[in-house]
Amino acid sequence: MSGHVTGAVAALADELPRWVSLLRAPNPGPMTLDGTNTWVLRAPAAEHAIVVDPGPADEGHLTRIAEHGPVGLILITHGHPDHTEGAARLSELLGGVPVLAVDPAHTIGAAPLTESGERLGDFGLAIRLLATPGHTADSVCFLVEHDGESVVLTGDTILGRGTTVVAHPDGHLGDYLSSLELLSAYRRIPALPGHGPALADCAAAADFYLAHRRARLDQVRVAVAAGAHTPADVVATVYADVDRSLWWAAEWSVRAQLEYLGVGTGESAPGVSGLEHT
Repeated sequence: MSGHVTGAVAALADELPRWVSLLRAPNPGPMTLDGTNTWVLRAPAAEHAIVVDPGPADEGHLTRIAEHGPVGLILITHGHPDHTEGAARLSELLGGVPVLAVDPAHTIGAAPLTESGERLGDFGLAIRLLATPGHTADSVCFLVEHDGESVVLTGDTILGRGTTVVAHPDGHLGDYLSSLELLSAYRRIPALPGHGPALADCAAAADFYLAHRRARLDQVRVAVAAGAHTPADVVATVYADVDRSLWWAAEWSVRAQLEYLGVGTGESAPGVSGLEHT
């Protein structure tokens, strides 16, 4: 459980509601997996669709999204650029469609998202905001329901493969654990992540993530007790099974873990550039 996770953490979804479509951005990489998932939701017979996470500023990808119009609303799960960079351009392509996000910097033509449980839009789908900070301070998920079917769009709070980084100092491990506990209530509801394949059970994935994070915390406690004095020391001990090219990202999570445990390092934190996975 505490080793580096690269596969799916729950069973893959066999099928999704027919009102869900996936358009994957052409930005694959070690931090974005196959690329950023842009989800397009349209209730049967509804005129307008809803787009979740437009992705990067790739004109071809944004044009493909616009071809699924008309679109009534664009939703943002969190402010990392691989999810938001194309939002303003997509809004323009779609004639000024509102963009809703927690961060005002990513909100266009509407008030920022603020309240967990808030109902969003009126396009034949019941959409409810789930505040799930932790990966970043502004991370949210969306519970979407229609005609007895439900999905949870999880952004980078839960990925389709592997585990996500807690992007310290913006991300916070205590908040992240609380968010996973909230998501563990959504049993047998598919999770539509920001990267990787859809998962059959949001709660099962959240349970795995919780166990994994707690196991990592135990490893960090042991490493510190054994004399690891800096985040880099902890990474070298606890994340030894992770490719060294990703140690810089693992250090974000280690700093969040040390903060959660109340262990000071005396070092300033590195800047966060905005990608997700480790």
